[in-house]
Amino acid sequence: MTYLWLFLEFLQTGLFAVGGGYATLPFIQKMMERYPSWFGSMKLADIAAISEATPGPVGVNAATFAGYSAAGVPGALIATAALVLPSFVIISLVVRALERYRQSRLVGELLFTLRPAVTGLIAAAAWSVVYAALFVAPLSGGLLQAMNWGNVALYLVLLGLLFVPKVKNLHPVFFFLAGGIVGAVMGLI
Repeated sequence: MTYLWLFLEFLQTGLFAVGGGYATLPFIQKMMERYPSWFGSMKLADIAAISEATPGPVGVNAATFAGYSAAGVPGALIATAALVLPSFVIISLVVRALERYRQSRLVGELLFTLRPAVTGLIAAAAWSVVYAALFVAPLSGGLLQAMNWGNVALYLVLLGLLFVPKVKNLHPVFFFLAGGIVGAVMGLI
């Protein structure tokens, strides 16, 4: 039964998460609330960080992780296949339609109107990750009390390093490693 639910949940995510991997994060957050056993003790920010740090699209990596946590290797394969299946089918159909209606004004307007929806999904995913990384309590208790000041300091240092000319040209992996090392040290303190 777990396989069926994995398939249906990630099929739905793949069908409605328009805009790429980060657009899947709000759907995955809802899944984390409905099926906490699939994700163990992981938080959305952890999944996003692991998915971003590993090769491949964020959404696919998150689906693979959730599927593996829920049902081992078969679960990982089912969740991943379910996530990419709608995109594969839709893109196959869209390519055929675009070849036929490439010059259509209606098609151009349709694609133009999808942009705000995609932007909104990506913004929702970004807010979820920022909130999980920088806040430890609900905002209702006050902004200053809700902040995780260690993470805020780490964020500001790494952001500041982006403006240093020699550091700015470093490979992004450096920032992942530096953030991971500092985060691990902060976790030990």
